[in-house]
Amino acid sequence: MFTIIFSLFSSIRQGFRTRAALHAEILALRHQLLVLQRSSCGHRLRLARADRLLWVWLSRFWSGWQSALAIIKTETVIAWHRQGFRLYWRWKSRHPEGRPSVSCEIIDLIRKMRLANPRWGAPRIHGGLLKLGFELSQVTAAKYMVRHRRPPSQTWRTFLQNHLKDLVAADFFVVPTVFFDLLFVFVILPHGRRRVVHFGVTPYPTAEWAARQLLEAFP
Repeated sequence: MFTIIFSLFSSIRQGFRTRAALHAEILALRHQLLVLQRSSCGHRLRLARADRLLWVWLSRFWSGWQSALAIIKTETVIAWHRQGFRLYWRWKSRHPEGRPSVSCEIIDLIRKMRLANPRWGAPRIHGGLLKLGFELSQVTAAKYMVRHRRPPSQTWRTFLQNHLKDLVAADFFVVPTVFFDLLFVFVILPHGRRRVVHFGVTPYPTAEWAARQLLEAFP
C-alpha cells in the first residue's frame, strides 16, 4: 500500500515538473522570437536589460534552459549572471559597516604606554585603556603597539653548517642472518666526516644496551 501511494505521489510530482519545464521552454522560445522580430531591421540583436534578466532567471530555475537557447551563446548568459552577481554585491557593500576608526590620540596613547612599559603586553595595555574610559578591543590595542625590532636570526642551513661537526646521525635497523635469525644493529655516524663512529650488534636489544652504546660512542 505504501509503495502504491509513493508511486502515485512521484508520478504527480513528475507531471508537475514536466508541465513547468514545458511552460518554461515555451516562454524561452517565444521570447527569442520577439527578440528576432525586434531586431529584423538591423543586423545585430538588440537585447534589453529585461531580456538579460529573463535568461538569467531561467538559467537559475530551469535545468534545461540550454536546450532552448538559439540566438545567443551559453557563455553569454553565464557572463550576464556573473555581472549581475558583481553588481549586487557592489550595491550591498556601498556602505561598509565595520569597526569604528581609532583616533590618532588613542593610537599615540597606546604607543606611549608601550614605550613607557616595554614588558606590558596587549592585555595589560587594553586593561589600562578601559580604566581610562576608552572603549576598544584588545586586538586593536595589539595592532597599534610599538614592535621592538629583534636581531635577525640565522637560517636553518647556516645553523647546520656552523654545528656540522657537533651533529651525529643514529640508526637502529634489523639484519636477517643465514639461519633466518634477526640481529639488531645500532650505528652512529657524524655529519662532518660521514664515517662510522660506533656500532653494536645484538639479538636481544634493551634500553640498557642502547644507553651503553651511546656511552661507548661518546665516552
